[in-house]
Amino acid sequence: MTTTTRPPGPAAAPDTPDASPSVRRRTTGGVVRHTTRTKALVLIGLALFTLYSLAPVWWLLVAATKGQRDLYTTNGLWFSDFRLWENVRTLFTYQDGIFLKWMGNTLFYGFAGTIGMTVICVACGYGLALYEFRGRSILMGCVIGSFLIPGALLTIPSFLLYTDLRMIDTPWAIIVPGFFNAFSVYLAKVYAEGAIPPELLEAARLDGAGEYRIFFRIGARLMSTGAATIFLLGFVGAWNNFFGPLVFLRSSEKWTVMLGLYSWLKVKVDSSVDLTGLVVVGSIVSLIPMVILMISMQRYWRSGVTLGSLK
Repeated sequence: MTTTTRPPGPAAAPDTPDASPSVRRRTTGGVVRHTTRTKALVLIGLALFTLYSLAPVWWLLVAATKGQRDLYTTNGLWFSDFRLWENVRTLFTYQDGIFLKWMGNTLFYGFAGTIGMTVICVACGYGLALYEFRGRSILMGCVIGSFLIPGALLTIPSFLLYTDLRMIDTPWAIIVPGFFNAFSVYLAKVYAEGAIPPELLEAARLDGAGEYRIFFRIGARLMSTGAATIFLLGFVGAWNNFFGPLVFLRSSEKWTVMLGLYSWLKVKVDSSVDLTGLVVVGSIVSLIPMVILMISMQRYWRSGVTLGSLK
């Protein structure tokens, strides 16, 4: 009986189910350490950015609670003698309550100009996005090109035009320029292209709806989120507008709150009241309408997700 001898060769590789987990553990551990380090860096960056953003607001809140002497002699980042309500009372009674007049003027200019701007810009963006007409590309190029023109460059021509129209030192000199905003037109166009399907408009036309009815009943509702964003950005810009009222308004009774606070800061101190303290308290009070507006308009952004969908 012949026995066949197998030639010597490399030993059979042992089963390595135990080796792979160790490799995986080492690899997984490296990934976990890398992920943890990245998260730590991101959290540190966010914390620094939050501190940078909230530190001025915190100083403003603390300074608004201090009296004239404590405003200059105590730590600017912590409280001292609490006199917030006295400061607010002085703010509302100084110069026969002219601060309330400035607040009312700013609200009126802001809402009137921003509502008109929202309607005009949403309609322009809707038309540029959903209608085909000759010269549309050129018109859109002009809208985008207008971004390159500084607003201060139009000050002298605007002043001469408003003088001829007898609009200087009137609310119309602030409200009418707010009706037109090229960036809002571009924003409305981009939003309309993504939120309004052309097939829906064609179906409405087949049902006999006119173009104005389609816009107000379908297009405007589907663009409610974009319109809310345009309104909010426009109102913030109108509320913080300083250069326009400085140039076009002369009497102090028609000033905005920003221009009025600037005039107090320029005077700084009179015989009886520290106007720097009034500017600090007035800055805090002027933030309240913006906070209320931001909170009240959140529901439009939440509902806009479903308004722009098709079943």
